[in-house]
Parts: sequence; C-alpha cells; structure tokens
Amino acid sequence: MALTALISVSDKTGVLDLAQGLHALGVQLLSTGGTAKLLAEAGLPVTEVADHTGFPEMLDGRVKTLHPKIHGGLLARRDLPAHMAALAEHGIATIDLLVVNLYPFEATVAKAGCTLEDAIENIDIGGPAMVRSAAKNWKDVAVLTDASQYGVALEELKAHGRISDKTKFGFSVAAFNRISNYDAAISDWLSSVDFEASAGQPVPQRSAFPAQSNGRFVKVQDLRYGENPHQSAAFYRDLYPAPGSLVTAKQLQGKELSYNNIADADAAWECVKSFDVPACVIVKHANPCGVAIGADAGEAYGKAFKTDPTSAFGGIIAFNTPVDAGTAQAVGKQFVEVLMAPAFSADALELLKTKPNVRVLQISLDGVKRDGASAWARGLNAQDVKRVGSGLLIQTADNHELQLADLKVVTKKQPTEAELQDLLFAWKVAKFVKSNAIVFCQGGMTLGVGAGQMSRLDSARIASIKAEHAGLSLAGSAVASDAFFPFRDGLDVVIDHGATCVIQPGGSMRDKEVIDAADERGVAMVFSGVRHFRH
Repeated sequence: MALTALISVSDKTGVLDLAQGLHALGVQLLSTGGTAKLLAEAGLPVTEVADHTGFPEMLDGRVKTLHPKIHGGLLARRDLPAHMAALAEHGIATIDLLVVNLYPFEATVAKAGCTLEDAIENIDIGGPAMVRSAAKNWKDVAVLTDASQYGVALEELKAHGRISDKTKFGFSVAAFNRISNYDAAISDWLSSVDFEASAGQPVPQRSAFPAQSNGRFVKVQDLRYGENPHQSAAFYRDLYPAPGSLVTAKQLQGKELSYNNIADADAAWECVKSFDVPACVIVKHANPCGVAIGADAGEAYGKAFKTDPTSAFGGIIAFNTPVDAGTAQAVGKQFVEVLMAPAFSADALELLKTKPNVRVLQISLDGVKRDGASAWARGLNAQDVKRVGSGLLIQTADNHELQLADLKVVTKKQPTEAELQDLLFAWKVAKFVKSNAIVFCQGGMTLGVGAGQMSRLDSARIASIKAEHAGLSLAGSAVASDAFFPFRDGLDVVIDHGATCVIQPGGSMRDKEVIDAADERGVAMVFSGVRHFRH
C-alpha cells in the first residue's frame, strides 16, 4: 500500500525537492493552499486537503485541516484493530508522513511596528494541532517540522522503504520542542502587552518583562559535574543565541569543558570583546586578574600577565584579536585552562598541540556590529537572569558603555588626556569585576584588582597589595570604583598608594566630603553617573 504524505508549509524552503523525491518513491501527496499550488505548478500530482476531506477551507483559511479525515489519519494506531476498523467505517485513509512548519509568529513580532492584529493573525492553529497529532503517534507517522530533516527522511525511505523508529522518535521530540517554543513565544509576546495602555493604538504598548516568562534553552552538552564534584550539571544555550557569544564557540582542542571553565570563560569573553583595540583578559574564579590592551595580541598578553602572575596560573585567557605563533608560545609557558580568540594562525595551533590539555576555543566575531546596532547585534545579551530560591531575578543586561563626553570632572584638578584614557580603561575593567570592585590601571593595563569584598576599603587595600606583590608601581595610576565612595577613607587608601586620578559613579550623601578630600590631596576625580554592581 502506497504511503501518503500531507505537506502544508508556510516556509517553502526545500519543500519542492522533498515532494519530488517522495513522488519518485511512489508516495501520494496531500497539500493545502499555496503549497498545493506550488506542487501542482511543478507538475506533481497532488490532492488538495479540501478535496480529501470533502469540506472547503473557510474563515480565510483559519479552518482547513481541523477535520476528522486529517486527524483520524494521523492519530490512528495501525497496531490496534479497533482503530483501523473505525477508519474503515468512516472512510478515513491513513497519513504516514506529515510535513508542516508554522505561521511565522516569531518573525512577525520581531518586526518594528508589529500590530496586535498582525501578531494574532500569525498564530497558527491547524499546524500545531496536526504536528501534535503526528508527533503523539510517532510509531506510525513521521513528522517533519524543519527543512533540515527532509534529506534524512528521503535517504531512509530510499534505502529501506520506511523511516526507522529511532529517526521517527527524534522527529517527534523535535516536533514537540518546536510547538513548545512556538507557544512560549506567543505567551511571552501577548503577556507583555499592556491592554489598557494600548487602547486605540495599532502598535501595542509592551513591557520588557512579560507577565509570564517562558525560558527556551537547548542543551549543548552534559558536564562531568557542576561547581563541585558532588553536583551534576549540563550546559544549555539560548534558543536564539547572540552572535559572538560563548555558546557559539568551536572547541579546537583540549579536554572537555567543565562547569567552572564555562563560567569563567564567559566572564573573560564578555570583558575582552568590550574593547575595540587588541586586548587580553585573564580571569580566575570569575574575576579579571589581568587586563591590557596593546598593538597586538602578544603585547596585550604580556601586559595583562604582569598584573598578577600568581593568580594567572591556571586561569582563563581571552583575546579579541587573532592569536599568532609568538603569542601562543608565550601563553604556553604558563598553565592555562582555557584559551579563547576569534582566530588562531596555523603556526599557533601547531604550537598549542604540544599542550593537548589546553582547551582552545574559537569564537567568531565576524558580523558582530557595534556602532548604532542593537545589543543583540553587538553580541550582547538583552537580559540577565539569576536563580533565587523558587524564583528568578530578571533584569536588562548591563550593556552601558561610557563615553568620554559622559564624564563629569568634579575636582579643581583636571585630568590630563592620558589620565582620561586610563580612567575609561579602568572603568571598562571595573564593570566586569565582582563588587565591591577597585581597579588600578595605567598605560592600558591593570596594575591591581580588588574584587568581591564586603568593604570597598578592603577592596582598595587588596588591589594595592596585588600590585605590590607583582612588583608594579602605582605611582601616577588611575583608579576605578564600581560604586561611589561612601566615605573618604577608601579614596585616601588609593591616593596613599599612588593614584592621581579616580573615576566613580557619584551619588553618595557624602559626595562633597569625598570631593573635598580629592581636592585636599591634589588628585583629579570624575563622576560617571553610572554604577556597575556585579554580584
């Protein structure tokens, strides 16, 4: 008995080749609307669903496949005589292959100026219903919901005259995942609409935080364990990841990434790609322990490593520029867990092969735009999410980028041009350091980093101690504080160790006291007007 395929697609990519392949194998074709027209124009024998059901499409196409002759043909179990008898009694033929993709709801609502009416009309009803029916009955029906599956189905039909149970089950899982993602996208968008505020407006007013948040993530890999060996873990990516983000990495060599490797690699990568010139970031336990810019990767690495050679041992190293052989050789002299860059020269990769345990990741920054582009297009997440108990904290991501024109000089002493550049550099690094954060910098490199302390005063002291242990002078350095100085004592500590200019957000009740202290000590201070807490 010939197989029957029902094809009803919104996106017609590859569907004609699929239909021609099915016809060549003797598969009977059923189809709807525009898909049927496409197949017929290609000379393929195709039966319209309306002719198959004996019931016309109606309500502008809202009702066309919601019919017992469709769902009976999809849902009937071939191994149950009662099911097959019911089909025979009512003149319902079985459907063996369903090819459906859905109305483009996600693409529609992603367009600027999408109206509520446009969104509603692009909610597919019949498509998901058929997909669910076929996916439930996967042992008897193969359901294809993506063009990438067409070739697999044709190959198995050509080779064996059937599609294997393993493949059909995989198609079923993919189908339910697609329906889940589709429904979640609809829920997210509709529950973000402020109905009252949108009254009378074609484009609805929407909240950045919908009434229900439906996270959609795809597993990248299982991990050996979590933060600690007694914890199990897996790594997931966003359904639609930002370009140039860690989840797009290609591992070129090395051991499997661990949970902590991934967490630290993300911290290093997000920091290094914030620079527009060649830069190197070394991270240990989620904090940058060395950051520098240079003429090339080698110079940036040398300066970053000087900040804290002790902490750099076993660290994560990220570059925003290609790594050459000289840089690879220098990096290879220390113990490194993960090395990341947009590209590696052939010679660099050969050298790195002598360190087979080093995990080498290539993350493309091609096509990642900056000026005038959205956060997503610049490879930045739009939101940050943190798990708390049985809930989530969701916020817009800290994608603020400070410009020179944003700085407000609040002291009598004006910073020099060189100091202004050091202050901007220090501020960029401080954004990626756990709070409370104090960062000493000079000449495009970090000199001392104080991170994650309960007291800003302690962070200032630790940063100066780090510089001392590395043999670095803080004389003439710039200091960034991720939040305001609540008292003058923290400021005095950084000045005592050599800072001549300071950047901080401002906004304290004691701003005047701190500004007066800066004037008293003869240093320049600028306010950014922005806080960068990182917890």
